Amino acid sequence: MAIRIQSRPPRAADGRQRRSERSRDAIVHALYELTLAGELEPTAQQVAARARVGIRSVFRHFADMDSLYAELGAQVRASIAPLMRAELSGTTSERARGLVARRVQVFEAIAPHKRAANLARTRSLFLQRQHVAMVRELRVALLRALPETATAPADLVEALDDALSFEAWDRLRTDQRLSRERAAAAMERSALALVAEILRSRRGRTR
Repeated sequence: MAIRIQSRPPRAADGRQRRSERSRDAIVHALYELTLAGELEPTAQQVAARARVGIRSVFRHFADMDSLYAELGAQVRASIAPLMRAELSGTTSERARGLVARRVQVFEAIAPHKRAANLARTRSLFLQRQHVAMVRELRVALLRALPETATAPADLVEALDDALSFEAWDRLRTDQRLSRERAAAAMERSALALVAEILRSRRGRTR
């Protein structure tokens, strides 16, 4: 799954305004390319050089690096939104497997940018809030895909939420150095084991 950083739609404007919008788009795309290449803490100078604009142009369009991360984050989230909201069908286990497959696609797509944002968020209140919003979105998607969790023991739901988190995926890929396929298999095994425990707990309550 590739993330597309969109240019702003054309508007009726004079030449100066069009040049300004192209410059702004180039700056956002430059941050995208730097983080995609593995640069975890790109500086404004690096962004300016990559966008082929002056450093003053960066801060004419964005008050600070937080604002630039905010714009990139908004575009990344917009790109993955259709996948996050798509409905899953089938048995509980089939939906759990589908949810894992979806998370793998999303996490692989956002990983370079999320790692950079995670470093920057230690000093950014905005990025802290953006992270909390993403955690909530993932939780909502989990509950929507697996409504069986609504009445499950809280500790099992929390464990499943954690097993399907970006942090769990990043550890498998980065710290444990697993391939995408092996990491996906490990995440699926954890998720299915927890889902099976949730189903057992539901059956136990109906006896």
